[in-house]
Amino acid sequence: MKKRVLGLALAMLMGVSVLSGCGGQEQKADTKGNGKGLTEVRVAYMPNMGSASSLVAAMEQGYFEEQGLKVILSKFTGGPQEIAALNSGDIDIAQIGHGAHKLCIQGKAEIFQIDATSLADAVLGNAEKGVKTISDLKGKTIATTAGTSADVILDFALKEAGLTREDIKVQEMDADGVVPAMVSGQIDACATWSPSTGTILEKMGDSAVILADNAKYLSEATFPSSFIATKDYVEKNRDILVKFSAAIQKGQDYRLANLDEVAKQTAKVTETEEQVMLNSKNEGNWETSGTEFIKKALESGELKQFYENQQKLFLEAGAIESEVNVDDYVHFDIMKDANELATK
Repeated sequence: MKKRVLGLALAMLMGVSVLSGCGGQEQKADTKGNGKGLTEVRVAYMPNMGSASSLVAAMEQGYFEEQGLKVILSKFTGGPQEIAALNSGDIDIAQIGHGAHKLCIQGKAEIFQIDATSLADAVLGNAEKGVKTISDLKGKTIATTAGTSADVILDFALKEAGLTREDIKVQEMDADGVVPAMVSGQIDACATWSPSTGTILEKMGDSAVILADNAKYLSEATFPSSFIATKDYVEKNRDILVKFSAAIQKGQDYRLANLDEVAKQTAKVTETEEQVMLNSKNEGNWETSGTEFIKKALESGELKQFYENQQKLFLEAGAIESEVNVDDYVHFDIMKDANELATK
């Protein structure tokens, strides 16, 4: 009889516990076991230094936990796929590179935190195919992914060499296909980004030649990478985004000061070869992020200019039809509040 009473009491207690967790945002137990409840946030990233490193740094240093957040990562291969997942409700936040920003301008998502400006893109040639300079691309087959920052770099390079796309054979190819196609000699050159660039250079050795990259065109193009969410999520969860951004800004500070360590951690988390990630540790201008930079850049207007310059590139390329007020899709106010929270 006593066992039956005890069992009934335990069952009732468990029922109360389950019911008390209903009716609000799901809470997760603290991974460090201190009993603190953490709000779960589902975040999309791409497996490269530019996309994942500030996330990993903030996770490894416990900055998200400090803000009461638990980040659940989901791996993607491109920004458009991430934005589709945002709008289907499969994820809450995504980190995107330059190319996908045009979808934010078109109203598919909103930017609430800058990550850095990119140095990750390059046009690579196969010297064994006679491609050692951009001029050598004439009549050659080059793989690219339309609308990406690497594709923009290709246009800049062709223009500088007095060539157009009509002078080359463009082969549309996603990031997953570029490496084997380049290494096997199926294509003569490619416009791609890290970690594909690092893998190609490593596998091909002296046969792979860097024809152009972001650094060559810094005065003409700014390619910010950003964290984004849907308009609906921003409106309903602004407090979460401020906390998330505060953790990211601190993670960006840590990344800048500890690049090798963060590269190794990022390789482990993203299941990428450590040396490939170390080789790509300079693919971002990490100084264009972090608590000190963001504070100054918000005050001076430099941060806003990044996104205005980016939009001009899309307009010139015909990727968007008309100019949009940057304040309509970039939440500088969230960055500012996050900066104040991160520097308390």
